[in-house]
Amino acid sequence: MSDTRSVLVVTGKDDPTADLVIGELHGRGVPVVRLDSGDFPHALAIAATIGSDGITGTVTTPSRVADLRGVRSLYYRRPSGFAFPHLAEQDARFAVTQARYGLGGVLASLQGCRYVNHPHRIGDAEFKPSGLAAAASCGFRVPPTLITSDPEAARAFVKDHGPVIYKPLSAPLYRIGGVSCTVAVGEVAVEEIDDAVAGTAHLFQQRVEKVADVRVTVIGEHVFCVRIDSGLLDWRTDYGKLTYTVVRPPPGAPRALSAYLDHFRLNFGAFDFAVDRRGRWWFLERNPSGQWAWLEPETGLPLVAAMADLLQRRAEA
Repeated sequence: MSDTRSVLVVTGKDDPTADLVIGELHGRGVPVVRLDSGDFPHALAIAATIGSDGITGTVTTPSRVADLRGVRSLYYRRPSGFAFPHLAEQDARFAVTQARYGLGGVLASLQGCRYVNHPHRIGDAEFKPSGLAAAASCGFRVPPTLITSDPEAARAFVKDHGPVIYKPLSAPLYRIGGVSCTVAVGEVAVEEIDDAVAGTAHLFQQRVEKVADVRVTVIGEHVFCVRIDSGLLDWRTDYGKLTYTVVRPPPGAPRALSAYLDHFRLNFGAFDFAVDRRGRWWFLERNPSGQWAWLEPETGLPLVAAMADLLQRRAEA
């Protein structure tokens, strides 16, 4: 007898990675319900009852209905945020809060559901200080890092650990001329640090004298390692300059990756490492919702199939 339980895919309308995974699941005959929290409540409805036997009810989109007791897995990607533009400011703020804790709380509490990844665990893992501390405790090499709002501390760190780069602690949405822009990683000199540093928190990190980067994509028990050669400080700034090579992880890395994901209770992670001249891997960061699908046509790695396998399987008891 076939398993008719559905996979919920929670993401925005423009998500090519989700499109590929949904296509793979459809090809396997796995029911999929795709939804975006930004569609609530005008094109997304919820009716959930909570009792002694847990949560029952439905989530309804214009084309699908998901039985909340029949969700085998939830793939949480990059949904748009709740918005109530027709309401006054205070009413909209109230409505957004209710939606987040109502719809969001239900989707985060499904029984017998595999989360890839659980939205609460994603939130925990997105804090870079927590990620760096966990990486060090799991045995990864981590470059000396300073998080500060003190200009003098920043200057002293650059003097002691130069060359030093600056990274944003999170990735805010900046639009210039209506175009979304990424805050690039950049090297910083002592004379560039002024009293504006006192305005908020900043992350400074010793620059690894690297010869290449490695993107490691962990999907369940599968570990896919791709070396990226570019000659760039931040390879995300020009994908046209990148070349890709499938590589094996160094001894101990798979165990450390597993320990890291277990620490945050994640089933998926996209890790970035810098490789130095001695071939050593340095942990830079991990994204619990990172992109990965573009690597499959470049390398032939079966990433989409691995993600579909993970979502299709029953969650552990």
